[in-house]
Amino acid sequence: MLILTRKINQKLIINDNIEIVILESYKNSVKIGVNAPNDVQIYREEIYNEIKKSNKQALGIDIDSLNKLKTIQKQGSFDVMKKIHKND
Repeated sequence: MLILTRKINQKLIINDNIEIVILESYKNSVKIGVNAPNDVQIYREEIYNEIKKSNKQALGIDIDSLNKLKTIQKQGSFDVMKKIHKND
């Protein structure tokens, strides 16, 4: 980890296209500004962790539901779909 000391209005430059500016300093916090290209995603850590958690949950596959969908696809019957819906 790189540790730096900066004063108000001083900047950090990352990769020639990201600029971090120290705007204000409080007792236990610092207000910063970030200038970056639109394609660079910037998140607070707690938001980033929630996104990662949500993405992991979305990857979970319910095998029973997947098998039911395969059955529907093979049979191509709307009646099968009704039966599955009633069983759920």
